[in-house]
Amino acid sequence: MEKQFCQSCGMPMDAPELFGTNADGSKNEDYCTYCFKDGKFTQDITMDRMIEVCLEHIDEFNKDSEKKVTVDEARTMMKEYFPTLKRWKK
Repeated sequence: MEKQFCQSCGMPMDAPELFGTNADGSKNEDYCTYCFKDGKFTQDITMDRMIEVCLEHIDEFNKDSEKKVTVDEARTMMKEYFPTLKRWKK
């Protein structure tokens, strides 16, 4: 099975409880539970603000990663990656 990533924050969704929910309570396979609940986004937020929120979790990312990244490196990577996600595509 292909690894799924939240199409809003980029978080890997590798457990059923991480998937968001649609208005009817069914699982949403595009967005994580932190970004999407009951058929709506949990926050009215810009892509740049979402990147800053994600950067607050860089230590957690680094602890599971072989290559550690700085906040500036992560920000640069996210500014390239996030526009490819469904929520932020123009």
